[in-house]
Amino acid sequence: MTPKERMLLALNREKPDRLPVTIHQWQQYHLDEYMGGADPLDAFKATGMDASIQYFEAMGQYWIPDAEKYAVQTDQWRDEITIVKSDPNDKLVHHRIVTPEGELTYKTGADRTTTWITEYLIDSSDATERERNLDLIEKYMPVATLDRENITREYDRIGGAGILRGFVWGDQAGCWQHGCCLMDVQELIMATYDNPDWVHRLMQVLVEKKLRFVEQSLAGTKFDLIETGGGSSSDTVISPKLHREFCLPYDRQIHRAVRELGLKTTYHTCGGMMNILDLIVENECDASETLTPPGCGGNITEPSAVRDAFAGRVTMIGGMDQFNVLTSGTADAIRTEVRRLFEGFGRDGSYVMSASDHFFDAPPENLRVFAEAAKECVY
Repeated sequence: MTPKERMLLALNREKPDRLPVTIHQWQQYHLDEYMGGADPLDAFKATGMDASIQYFEAMGQYWIPDAEKYAVQTDQWRDEITIVKSDPNDKLVHHRIVTPEGELTYKTGADRTTTWITEYLIDSSDATERERNLDLIEKYMPVATLDRENITREYDRIGGAGILRGFVWGDQAGCWQHGCCLMDVQELIMATYDNPDWVHRLMQVLVEKKLRFVEQSLAGTKFDLIETGGGSSSDTVISPKLHREFCLPYDRQIHRAVRELGLKTTYHTCGGMMNILDLIVENECDASETLTPPGCGGNITEPSAVRDAFAGRVTMIGGMDQFNVLTSGTADAIRTEVRRLFEGFGRDGSYVMSASDHFFDAPPENLRVFAEAAKECVY
């Protein structure tokens, strides 16, 4: 069975020949520092894992290294980018967005491992300015268009070695999560109490743009899996009550639209999940990630509790502690944890073993032990 066949069977909530084993995505820092600058597909082959290749072009995420080169420009949304500091270990980028009715600004900082927002696009300090900011976003923020030929080439290049993943357009794929990239998350949470109608308007503006992206760019593409959601919907960030009101209805619209195209979705929740497992089922995603343990900021301690809650309705992806086990654990500790996760999450199939999210300094030999241990978990 090829890695692609194995992973697709798990995504179809079936049992493959053995446990699929992968990581969420390769980080360029790790590829450069530990894998000799290898291409992600070659890195998967070198470590013996089933490939899960993320397609980034034109997806709109601010956090992609050198994201400014992917900025979407139109005559009515001109992103004037100033690189204030170009040091890759201490990079500062200022954005001035020029529209026919006014300007918006935001700023980011970065090092070689990640990017963060230092000044948000939506000014939350003044209600009038906040309304004006959202008006400009609604009228003029462009939606990226993907190159289907590039996607097909990448899909064909991967072949049977694994699957090709894409995102729903935006700084984050989910509407709430995208909103938390446009406005400080604490301020947005407060707005759900002080001005919930405005928050729903923001969610509606974003879901309409995302649905347009799904229709225009995902139809007819060769993606095996489309990522939605994001960490800001985790129950370690917002309550289940807020999740139900401000995430669920918009997530469900996106999942239904993607499913109508014959594509599968995976709902990304890097953080706490245990208190929203029922909501993840209700949002109609095909798979749920990242099954994050406490050592990485999540709250999943007993994998079987997730398996029982999903009851074969949602494929599970993730679970491996990428810091305390994959990076600093012994070979025996890695093997023990692989077996525990397999027996907890994967006993009945519908499971892809994966690091719960990004890592930066995991030794390649540990990744090979990870892959070898998973290959011993057979159905």
